[in-house]
Amino acid sequence: MALDARAQPVPAKKRAVCAITGVEMNRRNLVPVASLRPALAEHIRVDYPELSEDALISNKALAGYRTRFVAELLAEEHGEYSDLDRQVAESIAAQDTIAENIEEDYDEHRSFGEQVSDGLAAFGGSWAFLISFALVLVAWMAVNVIMGELKAFDPYPFILLNLVLSCLAAIQAPIIMMSQSRQDKKDRLRSNNDYRVNLKAELEIRHLHEKMDHLVTKQWQRLAEIQQIQLEMLQDMRTRVARKPVVKVKKVVRKKRPKAPPPGPDKPPPAEAAPAAGAPPPGPAG
Repeated sequence: MALDARAQPVPAKKRAVCAITGVEMNRRNLVPVASLRPALAEHIRVDYPELSEDALISNKALAGYRTRFVAELLAEEHGEYSDLDRQVAESIAAQDTIAENIEEDYDEHRSFGEQVSDGLAAFGGSWAFLISFALVLVAWMAVNVIMGELKAFDPYPFILLNLVLSCLAAIQAPIIMMSQSRQDKKDRLRSNNDYRVNLKAELEIRHLHEKMDHLVTKQWQRLAEIQQIQLEMLQDMRTRVARKPVVKVKKVVRKKRPKAPPPGPDKPPPAEAAPAAGAPPPGPAG
């Protein structure tokens, strides 16, 4: 038995053409213009005014327009377009994460000298260094006092000890300053990362609000269209009912005969019907 060709489902095309580049590709790599935010769609229509709502755009072309749209938005709000803004725009267009672990990245790129200076600065500002240094000073002075002025290698007033302390302070100060400068660099990297993350979050939230408003407005339009179709269907049904002829059926009511009242003691029984003409009179019973 042959099946009707119209009853068979028509398979959807798996490939389509990008409305901007004109390249045919898989539909998974294409995005309809109707699903974009209104501001981004209008930005694309500046270059392609004939672009319809059913047109498809490739992800690569859409990423370029997103980058340019965010760049213009940031330049309009901030008055300038810095390198951090460019990184945020590129991450939004590529839909990548921008948050970084500054501690791990900073520790991986340190040289040997920087690691030694950081270790010395960390040890120089600890209680272990203070206690050990105090013990060394007390031992130095005690040994020289016990040995006496003639045999001591640094007799009172401990001139050699003062020289050692001066050299230690002269060496320790640059090491601490180098460590502090690298700490400041780490803080700058952390603040730049926080700025990029906050800026991207702000833009994404704004875009999300715009998209939600666009979807809600589009949903209301669809509901209004569905309601209008339903009203038209109801009006059509009313028109058909009004045009249909009405057949009136009369109901025949059969009248009931009144029942004769039962004979009472005061009322004589009803007379018997007279016999018909030519009929013999009734004889006695039996």
